[in-house]
Amino acid sequence: MVTFTICLLLLVGGYFVYGKIIERIVRPTAKPVPALLHPDGVDYIPMPGWKIFMIQFLNIAGLGPIFGAIMGAQFGTASYIWIVVGTIFAGITHDYLAGMLSLRNNGETLPDTVGRYLGLGTKQVMRVFTVVLLVLVGAVFVSGPAGLLANMTPAHLDATFWIVVIFIYYILATLLPIDKIIGKIYPLFAVVLLFMALGILFMLFWRHPQLPEITEGLGENYTGLSIFPMMFVSIACGAISGFHATQSPLMARCMTNEKQGRPVFMGAMVAEGIVALIWAAAATSFFQENGISYMLDGKEALYTGADVASAISNEWLGAFGGLLAILGIIAAPISTGDTALRSARLMVADMFKVEQRSMSKRLIVCVPIFLVTMAILFFSIRDKEGFNIIWRYFAWSNQTLSVFTLWTLTIYLTQKKKPFRITLIPALFMTAVCVTYICVAPEGLGLSETRSYVIGGACVVMSAAWYMVWRKRFNTKKI
Repeated sequence: MVTFTICLLLLVGGYFVYGKIIERIVRPTAKPVPALLHPDGVDYIPMPGWKIFMIQFLNIAGLGPIFGAIMGAQFGTASYIWIVVGTIFAGITHDYLAGMLSLRNNGETLPDTVGRYLGLGTKQVMRVFTVVLLVLVGAVFVSGPAGLLANMTPAHLDATFWIVVIFIYYILATLLPIDKIIGKIYPLFAVVLLFMALGILFMLFWRHPQLPEITEGLGENYTGLSIFPMMFVSIACGAISGFHATQSPLMARCMTNEKQGRPVFMGAMVAEGIVALIWAAAATSFFQENGISYMLDGKEALYTGADVASAISNEWLGAFGGLLAILGIIAAPISTGDTALRSARLMVADMFKVEQRSMSKRLIVCVPIFLVTMAILFFSIRDKEGFNIIWRYFAWSNQTLSVFTLWTLTIYLTQKKKPFRITLIPALFMTAVCVTYICVAPEGLGLSETRSYVIGGACVVMSAAWYMVWRKRFNTKKI
């Protein structure tokens, strides 16, 4: 418990110490913000800071800090280190700078920000890549909650029924003004999710399980996979996630001043890191007490994130607390899937210059998005391995998106003559993670670890060389 407690304190301290350093680099101003300059009653709507934080937290949380942390805990104590280091030195920098750039550019979407600094070609690629990722999120974050709801309701209300209900909610949340549904129910969802995390945290200290300490090494790796790069893709939303930068424009269009950036963008990231750390510790305790696998139809099978989360919640929090915890697990992905599709609407609308004040124009943009999402969802239901395949591609795409965002932020900081190393180092590291993963993963190229490491290292060297050449040319041009 000593290592866990230290990690928890480091996350809180990281927000107040390192977060303050990052804020000073950006220097929030009193300039008018998009919500006050261009209110449209749909997306640009001023809202209170506490509500914006709640929405941002739920937008970026989803299944990531729960299921991702549970999967990451199977790699041992290394998961704690990555959650802390990733959140402080990559996550809050990534989320805050990306959010502030959007805020200062009329709430522009991520592909437009990337194009501003990496060029038109990259912008067009990012538009397609990001919209596909958001549609994947919309599809992936339906099946899990639907399955849990089916287990809690009568047999005739099966998973298919709940998938339809959730998707109807997605349609309404995507089309209606942000303050009509999202702005009203997200605070309730947030309370449930935070209750779940705080309840598990209290029980960790109450039960005081013998968690592995960093002084004893990295602990037992149950997966049989290499920590690098697998763990850094498994634990995404609890450390750094490119998906977060796609959600920041939603809140950038609702903020009333730039000083809200730190508590909203940084605060939500740190809160998510704390939730991920809590679940990683709880899962570690669970695996020590129950083992990593169980028998299903006479065959050994790994626990899923839902299995572990449900078992821990019911055992540690009792019937009522467990019910609230399960509702939190259900609400988290739903509250991410709806805003993912909403972000996709904004990106497509910006891409084709379609105004979004009128419902008819929003429908023109949304119908194709809904049809594609339903097709992917149908595939994941029809094929037993469909969900797992989509999730793996989502996880890699998510981290790849963070690479593009970090390189964008590095170029921005360099141009502004600000400390660029705060994003350059994470950009190089995440480049290595994503390239190595797609080389070694079964759903990727399936190469040997040695070849994958060599290719990943070569890409890092080439990326660093490209940056140094660009920086030299930029400085020469400025002179």
